[in-house]
Amino acid sequence: MSQQINLFNPIFLKQKKYFSVMTMLQALGLIVLGSMVFYGYAWYQVQQFARQAQEMTGRYATEQKRLVNFTNEYSPQRASQRMNDELKALEAEAAAQNDLLGTLKSGAIGNTQGYSEYLRAFARQTVSGLWLTGFDINGDGAQISLQGAVTAPQLLPAYIQRMNGEKVMRGKSFATLQMKQPKSAEGQSTAHSYVEFSLHSNVVEGGEKK
Repeated sequence: MSQQINLFNPIFLKQKKYFSVMTMLQALGLIVLGSMVFYGYAWYQVQQFARQAQEMTGRYATEQKRLVNFTNEYSPQRASQRMNDELKALEAEAAAQNDLLGTLKSGAIGNTQGYSEYLRAFARQTVSGLWLTGFDINGDGAQISLQGAVTAPQLLPAYIQRMNGEKVMRGKSFATLQMKQPKSAEGQSTAHSYVEFSLHSNVVEGGEKK
């Protein structure tokens, strides 16, 4: 006698697993977010590389310009031209100085020696009883005036003769002599032990007082 046993049970069948809609949406969101992050990083890297490339291009252009300027500045032709220009400038300066020196030596602009020699001459030629109170020298010494006082009028001719012997006075002579009694504070002439004098090389209308 045979007996059949039913061994089929649905729980032993392989069950298919299905993802829910929420799970799929979450997975899709993660994929999209990851893609955006990757794209953002890639864009940032591209911008960095572009900036570096731009900086390198600028530096290259600057160095090229410096090289061209250096080549032009220190080229043999440029150096020779610069030396020629400097030489011409020095020659022009030397010529101008020579012209100025020639003008000064010619005496065309008047007295170039100053008045120190006149002062030395006045200091050397001292006469006891005679003293200077002032003097006027016009321009190059063409007109000279002396003012002073003397205790005895006869001392003046000797003083004039001695002054004419000075080198700086050569070619010059005193043409006029004026003598007067000194005046008091009230403007009245009074008796003094000296008289005032004025010597002029020629008629002086206005001199430069030194």
